[in-house]
Amino acid sequence: MPLVKPVLELQILAAFQKMSNSRTDMATAQQELAKELAAAIDSYIKSATVTVTTTSGAGTGIIS
Repeated sequence: MPLVKPVLELQILAAFQKMSNSRTDMATAQQELAKELAAAIDSYIKSATVTVTTTSGAGTGIIS
């Protein structure tokens, strides 16, 4: 699947909105935000399909 930037943007926005509604102290809120952003970016990157074409005659492959 190709990377879909608007999905990542929505996940990042949701993380910021969740933190702005948080009633925790600043350090905890920052740690939670970092976790939310890391999860969004990890999910975004793992949603990519990478196609590799070899020149050795072995054909093509998809790395997931």
